[in-house]
Amino acid sequence: MQDGAAPRRVTTHALLRLGLPRDPRATRHLGTFLVATAATVLLTRAFLAATGYPQVGGDGLHIAHVLWGGLLMALAFVLLLSFAGPALRPLGSLVGGVGFGLFVDEVGKFVTSDNDYFYEPTAAIVYATVVGLGLLAEALHGRRDPDPREELAGAVDEAVAGVVGGFTPSARRRAEAHLRHAGDVHGAAQARALVDSIAEDDVALPDPVGAVSSFAVRVLHTLIKARFVPWLAVLVLLGSSAFTIARAVTGWWSGDGSPAWVLVGALVAAAASGVLCVVGLLRVGGDAIEGYLWFRRAVIVSLLVTQFFLFRLSQWDASWGLLVDLLVLGLVAAELDALRRRADGEG
Repeated sequence: MQDGAAPRRVTTHALLRLGLPRDPRATRHLGTFLVATAATVLLTRAFLAATGYPQVGGDGLHIAHVLWGGLLMALAFVLLLSFAGPALRPLGSLVGGVGFGLFVDEVGKFVTSDNDYFYEPTAAIVYATVVGLGLLAEALHGRRDPDPREELAGAVDEAVAGVVGGFTPSARRRAEAHLRHAGDVHGAAQARALVDSIAEDDVALPDPVGAVSSFAVRVLHTLIKARFVPWLAVLVLLGSSAFTIARAVTGWWSGDGSPAWVLVGALVAAAASGVLCVVGLLRVGGDAIEGYLWFRRAVIVSLLVTQFFLFRLSQWDASWGLLVDLLVLGLVAAELDALRRRADGEG
């Protein structure tokens, strides 16, 4: 831990010297962008399949949806570059994600000589792109704790909207939390005075992403109140790993034409996920939190690695497995949160 801390501090200091504090809510906005991207690709494919792949245009013209994607990404840039403060970032991340989804869905046309929208590896390419961007977001925001100066910048960023439109209760809570985490860093007292001077206001831009996110969290925490649900999620995860192993072995022995490297990758990744899940089962009796941390690792391996190979094997049919993995991850995360809150209460 200590060996990696010094380089991370150097990186943070260098970014701050350049005037580049990280947005404390960036993971949420980037998550919105990536979820919107994936959902747009899946919904677009489903819509086109259901409607017989209609073409927009005529007289030899075809307006591909990659163009609409480009326009939406441009609109997101215009919104984010036109207004100061955090108010439009949720909308910008949503619009940009939809645009990028429409754009990347047509990648098959641009990596084949015959402009083949149905190019078989397209699903794996799209999935790898989304996962790669997710890993980049994790590298930027998940590996380093916020610096006190970044917390101060977060409070001032909230105040940018507050000084002109007032603070909603949630915005004030966020600003005050940033100030607490900033401590006595230079400028904190002045920022505190600014935040305290901002009037209350209940009017804010609608945040559909926040509403959906809050609803999903409530649903997941409601589900885990039934004690069998977290265990059912773990069993589904084990079953998914077993199914993938069987799928890879069957493909290998039957010679179904799948690339050998894909079958081997799916087999190894599914086996690794299964082993992590078994370790969790062995640990959960003695330490529930430790056990569920292993379950979470198993789901993450499945999401980041196994699903890539499944998308290469089964193309878009693998979307169902992705949805199952996401649901299992949500349930495991909700159970971890509940276990930690109970542990804090007992402590």
